[in-house]
Amino acid sequence: MSAPPRIPFPVVDEVSRHCLQEEEPETVHIEVHLPGVLDAARMRKAFTEALRRHPRILVREAPGPWYRRRYEWEPTDGPDVEVVRFPAPGKDALRDARARALAGAPPLTASPPVRLEVVGGEGTVLLLTVNHTALDGPACLRVLATAAELYGGRDNAPAASPVRPPEAPQDPPDAPSTWSPPARVARGTPESSPGNGMLVTELPLPHRPKGAPYTVNDQLMVATALTVVDWNREHGAARRPLRITMPVDDRPRDTTMPIGNGTRLVEVPFAPEELDSPDLPELLRRTALRTRALKSLPRPQLGHGAALLTAPWAPVACRAALTRALRRAAAPWTSTTLLSNIGRVPYPLDFGQEAGRAHAVWFSAPARMPRGLTVTTASTAGRLHLALRWSRTLLGPGDGARLRDLFAHHLHTTEAT
Repeated sequence: MSAPPRIPFPVVDEVSRHCLQEEEPETVHIEVHLPGVLDAARMRKAFTEALRRHPRILVREAPGPWYRRRYEWEPTDGPDVEVVRFPAPGKDALRDARARALAGAPPLTASPPVRLEVVGGEGTVLLLTVNHTALDGPACLRVLATAAELYGGRDNAPAASPVRPPEAPQDPPDAPSTWSPPARVARGTPESSPGNGMLVTELPLPHRPKGAPYTVNDQLMVATALTVVDWNREHGAARRPLRITMPVDDRPRDTTMPIGNGTRLVEVPFAPEELDSPDLPELLRRTALRTRALKSLPRPQLGHGAALLTAPWAPVACRAALTRALRRAAAPWTSTTLLSNIGRVPYPLDFGQEAGRAHAVWFSAPARMPRGLTVTTASTAGRLHLALRWSRTLLGPGDGARLRDLFAHHLHTTEAT
């Protein structure tokens, strides 16, 4: 029987592979809280079967000489390593699992490039660590939903997306120029060790008046922008335009969902005058027009430049060096921060009678410099689950707590409009 054909790295995978840094691993962390207890053997079996039902996750980086023109994924029949782990329960077990999720990525050379820790205690926490060079959060959540269905025997099909009435097309408001470098998140009280820090919290889901011309995502975008403005003002940073990177995911959420890195990135700009003593209803309206226009534009995942860099015109080693050099040169133009709003978690994540249905789901995205801060949100059971993740060379735990408080305040002001 012949081996399955290798898969050339897509653009996002290759750019990430070129720019890996051991001190700041490119990991996505997913944390699912269940009220009950899971059986270890059944969970291991269900998750392994879920991997087989989504075979694109069962890959490892194929070896090759330095002069090869492409990196390639090598599909495997099953996992190379034990994917599901059950650390000893204890009061610090979840804290330690979170630390591991930020400190080290599952290796690309072993299939699959994910690690699942099942943390016991008061209920159960499923903590999934994903190597972002290979996969993104929504793709791995799809696999976890399949595992829930296999384990609990209950339907975990995605809920239908909300249907919004069609709106008359409107021209987006004038946006600030993208030729000038945007604001950076001001330096706080960094830690001595490298890597990422993280804070997770639960907030009320913001109220959105019926018929409002903006979405909850727009409220989150405005709250993020105002949080950074206040933070920078408190730290004496120069007043500059903001640009916030926003992932857009158009994939279906059912079992046909393509597994991998499937989001494309757009940048939402804000002028300083829009954020100084803002007229919130107008700012929300302008943000909605801007995000809607950006989402509708066809665009490669990382832009046209990345597609050119990853074309096989030279060996990967040469293109990797060029990509890293260009990334360093473009650092001043990197967006201020990233807001990744997963939205309402589309799956019940119901693991059956003993374990129950997820009542909280957190995600966090990598936060390496020069951006240094990412904001990730998801909603489950009518609550908003917020994860702030930062580079320890920029911020510390006290800074994360202050940013959380600012974000909660500004999110509340958006619903007061």
